[in-house]
Amino acid sequence: MPGAPQIFDRKSIRTRRDRVAQTTSGTNLPDFLLERVAEDFAERLSLVRRNFPVAVSLGAYHGLLAERLRALPAIGTIIDVEPSLVSLGRAHGLKVVADDEALPFAAASLDLVVSGLSLHLVNDLPGALIQIGRALKPDGLFLGALLGGETLKELREAWILAEDEVLGGASPRVAPFADVRELGGLLQRAGFALPVADNDVIEVTYASPLALMQEIKAMAASNPLTERRRTPVTRGLLLRAAEIYQERFGRPGGRVPATFEIVTLTGWAPHESQQKPLRPGSAEVSLKDVLKPRSKDL
Repeated sequence: MPGAPQIFDRKSIRTRRDRVAQTTSGTNLPDFLLERVAEDFAERLSLVRRNFPVAVSLGAYHGLLAERLRALPAIGTIIDVEPSLVSLGRAHGLKVVADDEALPFAAASLDLVVSGLSLHLVNDLPGALIQIGRALKPDGLFLGALLGGETLKELREAWILAEDEVLGGASPRVAPFADVRELGGLLQRAGFALPVADNDVIEVTYASPLALMQEIKAMAASNPLTERRRTPVTRGLLLRAAEIYQERFGRPGGRVPATFEIVTLTGWAPHESQQKPLRPGSAEVSLKDVLKPRSKDL
């Protein structure tokens, strides 16, 4: 959005999603993280005792999340919103081509907005959250999953060390993902009521560091940073990064771990029916009296 630092190359992100959707069959897409989010969202929403007549899946990729949530009786119409036209072509039902940073919905028009593993790649996350809050009806719900700061920490370290050794200096290779506490604070700043942020750290093992890098590419999640090094990666640099990864993090038998952190944000559009914190000084019981030490029984 105008004025926001352009950390992520949004055009490149869209192009990569187009390419993956064109070249990968539906059965070969590495969707294990998105599937995990879809199952988690379905469980969370099944516990909410209210209906959501109009919902949006923001940053929908190929529609996996919306497809899973359509099975819930509380959700009516769900619209997939995705910047990649080719990727969106695989989705079913209603769909809109639009960027995560520019929601094309009227104020107070939606009952539910969900987003699965997309918002961590926007350049103005506070602005995007404000737009989501504005599009929600009073007491509407936002449920979003973003990659957190622990994600791919092993790969980040291996690339930094390899580039410093081979090229004499490192360039950004892995996106800077936000901390769970920072993301929770953003919800409150964006005006959401009852904001909650929780995280889930997942460790996945791969046959080799190169297998991990290939899967990241298949996810359309290769280096999305605007300040990335534009020259092609040499074979020597790639192999050295893989060697360092294996040396530092390899397991007996040769497999290597990769860490993914999923931060889930929950927030409600303000409404008068929601619980509110008590006014300072309105408590009927003194905390001093509650915490008064009692004499021991002899």
